[in-house]
Amino acid sequence: MSATGKILLRGPDANSPRVQRSAHRVSRTESPPNPLPWWKRALDLLGLLVLAPALIPVMALLALFVRISSPGPIFFRQERVGLHTRRFVCLKFRTMRVAAETKSHQAHLEDLMNNGKPMEKLDVADERITPGGLWLRASGLDELPQVFNILRGEMSLVGPRPCVPYEYNKFQPEHRARFDAVPGLTGLWQVSGKNNTTFQQMIDLDIAYATKLSFWRDVSILVRTFPVLLQQVCQMLRKRRERRRINLEISGSSKSEKSRV
Repeated sequence: MSATGKILLRGPDANSPRVQRSAHRVSRTESPPNPLPWWKRALDLLGLLVLAPALIPVMALLALFVRISSPGPIFFRQERVGLHTRRFVCLKFRTMRVAAETKSHQAHLEDLMNNGKPMEKLDVADERITPGGLWLRASGLDELPQVFNILRGEMSLVGPRPCVPYEYNKFQPEHRARFDAVPGLTGLWQVSGKNNTTFQQMIDLDIAYATKLSFWRDVSILVRTFPVLLQQVCQMLRKRRERRRINLEISGSSKSEKSRV
């Protein structure tokens, strides 16, 4: 090995694909890309320590609520793509019925990625959601079990949203710079409009965060998260009222037509 840390290969097999792949693996092991600053892990652990007295009873009550509101497991486990595209199992409180189909979500996601529409979820009209699940999703409480992912070092309090593999497979090469940061429980995109932004705007915000990590930016995002969550709940309530009003109008018009007949 040379003084610079590079592997020097000599001999007739030096250029063989097998040797080159082996050298590439060793090189990646010795020089991990973009090491994270020490303060980020310290902020995660300190934040969880401070929040633990509130998190433990709240999570216990939510686990009980999920158990009695819908048959099935308390936690929903799903493979996600994390730092430097490493896969991990992400935890959430289950808010959908067991064995709910995923094709509708994949189709919706592809539509958002290709057509520049705001990143709104299907939640209000989604029949897969359990009783009370809509409230958990709008408030972000369904994501509290990700504190275990944070403790394991797979996630952070602040970072880009961890995407699912079928979403990652549709990313363009220039989108993948967002994976230079640990995925987070909240992030720059979440406090910058979230459901009102397009897919490309989300990617731009994620890359802006990943390319310039800052302690004070993380603190600012954490502080801004709570008003944003309250705003999301209010938006969900407005959408539910609007949907209920539309359904009543449709129901009333169909009844009047039947009475005429």
